[in-house]
Amino acid sequence: MHLFYIALGGAIGSLGRYYAALAFTALTGTWLPWGTVLVNITGSFVIGCAGGAFISGEPATLSPVIRYFVIAGLCGGYTTFSAFSLQTVELLQVGLPGRALLHVVLSVVACVLATAVGYGLSAALTR
Repeated sequence: MHLFYIALGGAIGSLGRYYAALAFTALTGTWLPWGTVLVNITGSFVIGCAGGAFISGEPATLSPVIRYFVIAGLCGGYTTFSAFSLQTVELLQVGLPGRALLHVVLSVVACVLATAVGYGLSAALTR
């Protein structure tokens, strides 16, 4: 049954990624793949919150089904590191190595920070 919840979360996450990336890009333009950057940051925050709630060393207060749905499904479908990688290569191929480097550094640093903040917040709220 957990596969159903993973698939359901993945479908919702994929649609969320598509529409969020469109919205972020409409707001920020195409100078950098901001839609992908912002989707990865928000997805990292959500997975950090889920990780803090489920893997904080405390007894789980939420059902494992929710963990499957949120971490493997929703976040797995929503975050876009494969798109990030492709867009980085495309920036390099069109001769924009500075933008490619900015894209990599901003995405990695911001996503790790967002995950840590989400994890800490969630762990603090579930203790």
